[in-house]
Amino acid sequence: MSFSPLIRQLIDALRILPGVGQKTAQRMALQMLERDRSGALRLAHALNEAMERVGHCKRCRTLCEEELCPQCADPNRDDSLLCVVQAPMDVFAVDQTGFRGRYFVLKGHLSPLDGLGPEAIGVPELLARIAEGAFSEVILATNPTVEGEATAHYIAQLLIPKGLSVSRIAHGVPLGGELDLVDGGTLAHAFNGRKAITL
Repeated sequence: MSFSPLIRQLIDALRILPGVGQKTAQRMALQMLERDRSGALRLAHALNEAMERVGHCKRCRTLCEEELCPQCADPNRDDSLLCVVQAPMDVFAVDQTGFRGRYFVLKGHLSPLDGLGPEAIGVPELLARIAEGAFSEVILATNPTVEGEATAHYIAQLLIPKGLSVSRIAHGVPLGGELDLVDGGTLAHAFNGRKAITL
């Protein structure tokens, strides 16, 4: 089927979304044009507003439209804990666990092959944030990938000599999971991170 130029433009624009291929983009575009133009206009307005007004928190670098995000502006959070994550989405994920400390958002992970060194992901800004705070513990919550582990290790090497307590989030067997369904690498991490049972 051949679409008109404006419909093709809409389909191509929708394809920038993660997980949206050609067919899904076509269905979404036709749905909006045929059945929900008012919803599509609300979406266009929300996208425009977000693109113009959402920036980064000046303290933790997560996404927000104010100078400080809600987490940084909250005076009731624990100023002694700093959780370092790779992306703004991670802030929301960690916050859902009940964590009440402060955050710092890197811009990804170290990847020399992609030209992403310490400066590109914000390590100098992290060190400045730690220098201006009164943190007793820095929790490295980068992703449990090879790159995430390398990033956590690099940051830990910079922070431990400064006398800070540096910890890494545990990873291993998911709650409710069965051992025979867990991959060997995850199971090895679970064994290495085991804790003593105390009564």
